[in-house]
Amino acid sequence: MPSEEPAKVSAHRTTCLTLERQDVTFGKAFEMLQAAIAAHAFPAASLAVTFQEQLAALKALGRFTYDDDAAAVSEDTIFDLASVSKVVATTSMAMILYERGDLDLEMPVRNVIPEFSGEDVRRDEVTVRMLLGHCSGLPAYENLFERARTREQALHAAYQIPLAEEPGTIAAYSDIGFIILGEALARIADQPLDRFCQTYVFDPLGMARTSFCPARRASNSIAPTAEDRWFRHRLIQGEVHDENASVLGGVAGHAGVFATAADLARFGAALLKGRLVSTETLSVFTRRETKPPGTSRALGWDTPSRPSQSGRYFSPCSFGHLGFTGTSLWIDPERGLSVTLLTNRTWPDNRNQMIHQVRPSVHDRIIEALEGR
Repeated sequence: MPSEEPAKVSAHRTTCLTLERQDVTFGKAFEMLQAAIAAHAFPAASLAVTFQEQLAALKALGRFTYDDDAAAVSEDTIFDLASVSKVVATTSMAMILYERGDLDLEMPVRNVIPEFSGEDVRRDEVTVRMLLGHCSGLPAYENLFERARTREQALHAAYQIPLAEEPGTIAAYSDIGFIILGEALARIADQPLDRFCQTYVFDPLGMARTSFCPARRASNSIAPTAEDRWFRHRLIQGEVHDENASVLGGVAGHAGVFATAADLARFGAALLKGRLVSTETLSVFTRRETKPPGTSRALGWDTPSRPSQSGRYFSPCSFGHLGFTGTSLWIDPERGLSVTLLTNRTWPDNRNQMIHQVRPSVHDRIIEALEGR
């Protein structure tokens, strides 16, 4: 819990937090991002901060690539969210279906996806809650794209992947679990994941530049993520970076959403205001799970651990998520704060790991600026 004095400072500062003053208020955070770009942590970054129902910062820095003649990013630049898709799309769909009474969190996965059953009787114990909480026993990742050429083949392969652990006993982040979850939700809703999210999440919240499969948009509005020299053998720009999501046609429960930082700021603010789902439903999904012991996971969302990519100051009731391409969204309901940081740190390949030092430090500078630390 923050002390009384920072809370008073924060309340005072909300009266003067405007985009016109963002360079003064958040100058240290912006400088840190600019230094990271110069150090080649990533070529492009877009940062958005909402604080107590105001858009307090929206800043784009860098260029699409490290080339001097590459296009400069703007506040309208679209980024591949990678696994931030898990919360913006898949978990949002789960929350909406739960609030409608259409989703039972304790329902066995086999009830909606019979293909998930197998000779291993433990598979019958895997529930929707376990998929959301990353404790289903499924492995973290499998190269489905190496054995599948179509969406149907990839899904069939995902349904048949053996369990790596006893269900409910180990917290292990799993892309495979969210691929299966996305399909389970689509069957429950009788509507594909991308169409449901466009209709009930992106459009209602005014997220006009957010979608799955944005390749129809002009490529000069989308930050590239890779020079793929071993799978697709082309520049990856405007199509999903994740190879499994690519084979799944760009629409998957674990990855595939593209968005601007401004749109994610709208999303974060909407969650805090109870505009997407009720605060009661949000609490169910963002409260840290008690099982398995030691997990930092909520349902779909992650919560701050120590050390955390959210930095040092986000409150224990905060929730957020990271994306492999260098993206993140963290929300602190205690402060009325959301921070979106989008980068393309995977350019030109995914070996650079400097984002892990940059991101928590940027978060710290933002809260220090808000609270006069």
